[in-house]
Amino acid sequence: MAHFRPKYITFDCYGTLTNFQMAEAARDLYGEQLDEARMVEFIKNFAAYRLDEILGDWKPYKEVVHNSLERACKRNGIIFREEAARMVYERVPTWGPHADVPAGLSKVAKEIPLVILSNAMNVQIMSNVEKLGAPFYAVYTAEQANAYKPRFQAFEYMFDMLGCGPEDILHCSSSFRYDLMSAHDLGIKNKVWVNRGHEPANPYYGYVEIPDISGLPGVVGL
Repeated sequence: MAHFRPKYITFDCYGTLTNFQMAEAARDLYGEQLDEARMVEFIKNFAAYRLDEILGDWKPYKEVVHNSLERACKRNGIIFREEAARMVYERVPTWGPHADVPAGLSKVAKEIPLVILSNAMNVQIMSNVEKLGAPFYAVYTAEQANAYKPRFQAFEYMFDMLGCGPEDILHCSSSFRYDLMSAHDLGIKNKVWVNRGHEPANPYYGYVEIPDISGLPGVVGL
């Protein structure tokens, strides 16, 4: 994918651009109740249940957080409290970008329109986007699409709204399970994996790997 210049660069937001801090929230809540090994297991379970919760019909992200935290607590023998789930949900709009994001995005935004496709609620996402330090052509949410990624419906909503097809975009994410596997299956040939350590490499899905967003301008020849 030598210097492909797409019509749009599309992004996952949480984790890829915004510093997604669910693990830190879990530690703040349960770190005094669990030793390190059990804490690591709890964080792993919490993440897995969040993915499981979004694979069916759309529901508000507040319910996703509530249900996945409750299931993780049950699995790990911890008392679940609704106020804990509410606290985690209310933290989401306060999270800012990874340190590498503003400069990398700003350079690319001067030449190519940037688009976000996020597993977010409408009331959450703009607070995070405003902190990214670059202009976005469009921001689409799971609430608007009535489906969360990795469901194809979320991507198809974005295509419809942009009036483009898989061949017109470069999709950028730090996650295979939420983004890049679906992008591959939908025929998005031009993909960037931001290796933030969330998941292991999987070359089968065909992508350019960068360590952070500072590497993105080079991918598109800027």
